[in-house]
Amino acid sequence: MALVSPHGKERVLKPLLLEGEALLEEKKRAKTLTQVRMSSRETGDLIMMGIGGFTPLEGFMGYDDWKGVCDEMTMADGTFWPIPITLSTTKGQADSIKIGEDVALVDEETGEIMGVMTVREKYTIDKEYECKQIFKTTDLEHPGVAKVMSQGEVNLAGPVKVLSEGKFPAEFKGIYMRPAETRNAFEEKGWSTVAAFQTRNPMHRSHEYLTKIAIEICDGVFIHMLLGKLKPGDVPADVRMKAINALIENYYVKDTIMIGGYPLDMRYAGPREALLHAVFRQNYGCSHLIVGRDHAGVGDYYGPFDAQKIFDEIPKDALEIKPLKIDWTFYCYKCDGMASMKTCPHGKEDRLILSGTKLRKMLSDGEEVPEKFSRPEVLKILREYYESLSDKVEIKLHKYAEGG
Repeated sequence: MALVSPHGKERVLKPLLLEGEALLEEKKRAKTLTQVRMSSRETGDLIMMGIGGFTPLEGFMGYDDWKGVCDEMTMADGTFWPIPITLSTTKGQADSIKIGEDVALVDEETGEIMGVMTVREKYTIDKEYECKQIFKTTDLEHPGVAKVMSQGEVNLAGPVKVLSEGKFPAEFKGIYMRPAETRNAFEEKGWSTVAAFQTRNPMHRSHEYLTKIAIEICDGVFIHMLLGKLKPGDVPADVRMKAINALIENYYVKDTIMIGGYPLDMRYAGPREALLHAVFRQNYGCSHLIVGRDHAGVGDYYGPFDAQKIFDEIPKDALEIKPLKIDWTFYCYKCDGMASMKTCPHGKEDRLILSGTKLRKMLSDGEEVPEKFSRPEVLKILREYYESLSDKVEIKLHKYAEGG
């Protein structure tokens, strides 16, 4: 059996990253163009277009695509897409850019020219409307809402040529992967059914359980780590990678797991983001997406299983990838093992509820972590990380006390 097709009507990967002589020439030309600065979210989106992760997108969305995605999760040409992929700038800069003009797209954090866009459209949006449709809230405490509301006043749209993958290939060597690379790796392993596991956290026992359920029904599991920006307090990628590797080495059958990383920021859009995760995991060659409790959620903005329900609300042919919907999982002392609401008949008092947030809080507060919460090899790595943080805080406080 073959891997699932990439997303879109053409069913082929469409990477927009230039190579060779074309790349050198465009980089030289880009230095002469008006520069439009991009946020880390926009930079991540551009890189995903570059490597084919956002196939079949050819650039940042125009108004009709933006509106169609907000309202119906469908672009103007009928392509299913759940979250707007847009680029914004100030009104002053937008006024100075002509339609048809090429602009250089610059990462605002590094100053690197990441791509070139031919501006086909300039338009304004109702930001609150986008937030209501995508995040189901306009509360500025929601990190995704805060990002949208802080965008520039005008969106620029048009096809892009991507010139760089930024820091990701060097900083995350051995983790960061392009869709063409994962597809080749799956084929080499003889996998045709692959379940993607989305993570921005180190893996605890519940995550382990979810992935092992997937291994029972698929050829393998692709642990796909977010490498872009996180919320304050989230564990950085290198520590996550070390902890996940320790778990795999000690608790999984050899060659049932593959790890990779992708260059996006979290949007925390819950159900809509679960669908975006499905779209680009299909491009990476995955046939299934594990969707557990509160997938891509934050706070209490979404119901615990809204991200599962949304897959039943989209057209049957919208995606080739399928969700693996798994109930709330926990350790049950009476069952003497991992279980879910569907398999465990016991009460709350017998259950150890596991969550990444809870684990982070216990570790950062120096609390004792229950034995069944996470594997000892993982906890050792995480404890060392949190102890190093507390050492840094103490050093800072000491310097401050001395007037340093």
